[in-house]
Amino acid sequence: MSGIVCAIRGGPHSQLTIDRAISLARETGLPLYFLYIVNLDFLAHTTSTRTHTINLEMEQMGVFILLAAQSRAADQEVVAEGLVRHGSVGQEIIGLCNELSADYLVLGRPQMAEDEGNVFTHARLNTFAELVKERTGTEVIMLERDE
Repeated sequence: MSGIVCAIRGGPHSQLTIDRAISLARETGLPLYFLYIVNLDFLAHTTSTRTHTINLEMEQMGVFILLAAQSRAADQEVVAEGLVRHGSVGQEIIGLCNELSADYLVLGRPQMAEDEGNVFTHARLNTFAELVKERTGTEVIMLERDE
């Protein structure tokens, strides 16, 4: 198997990432897989008893985001599959790229400035892209802020 993996978080800035993945699928004829990852690590230091409920709600939100992305692809005559995974963002992306023997991984860049507390700094994203290439052989396409 082969294809294009496009990891998305949702929100207006994800539209550019989605559009780039759709365009790449049209150019290459490869299957497209949108990926949404539910990661509740931020709840590790809380005493919330609602973790299960929050997990379900985030998964439902992810399904909605994926359906919107798939609809956008269908409008451009591209069939795309939506996948929700649970766990570490990096591990899940690498895992799916390996499972699919993905040719490409499309990632957006964070729109929030690094000094505003964004954990996905540009340096970390570049390091992650190198790790993906090393562990999977997948070519990583990262959008710039102004694309």
